[in-house]
Amino acid sequence: MSVTDSLLAFSLAALLLTLTPGLDTALILRTACAEGGKKAFQAALGIDAGCFVWGALVALGLGALMAVSTLAYTILKICGAAYLCWLGVQLLMRPRTSFSQNEDDTAAHGNWFIKGMLGNVLNPKMGIFYVSFLPQFIPAGHSPVLWTFILVGIHVLIGTLWSITLIISTHFASAILKRPRVISAMDRATGGLFLCFAAKLAFSSR
Repeated sequence: MSVTDSLLAFSLAALLLTLTPGLDTALILRTACAEGGKKAFQAALGIDAGCFVWGALVALGLGALMAVSTLAYTILKICGAAYLCWLGVQLLMRPRTSFSQNEDDTAAHGNWFIKGMLGNVLNPKMGIFYVSFLPQFIPAGHSPVLWTFILVGIHVLIGTLWSITLIISTHFASAILKRPRVISAMDRATGGLFLCFAAKLAFSSR
């Protein structure tokens, strides 16, 4: 496979993966609607950072451990499921009814960059995907480390553009999406969705 063929094939695969609805999409949409575009973009950057963390682990060979070690996979899977459960329960039990821009409110609801990154890093499926998927698109004779980061960079770029598209789309309906009942309903719906993702992750196998 030539360099051009590798880049085109991976870009298409990464695009299809990004457009498939999942936890990242749910997080971006909920944050954009209830917290605003700025925090949603912070969450998107956190998700991107998580991709680079996994890319670094794969490039250094540590990601391969996730593919062969049942114990390592199980530990990270449990941590990821527990984190998603915590987020889901928070949204279900304490849904918001308004969005305040003051500093105290911002501090109370945490750092969305960290939340986005942890949601990605604590998802072992992401590591398994990178370990099994990325090597197929590394041209023969080229540096695996360099190409791992190139491919992750492409994935991150596509994901960022998709996140911006989602954030912009919610902007046009902000008047409706920021009504108290709508915010509460979205928080509860997202919380339920996170719990579903947590259950799916907890009972998943490699």
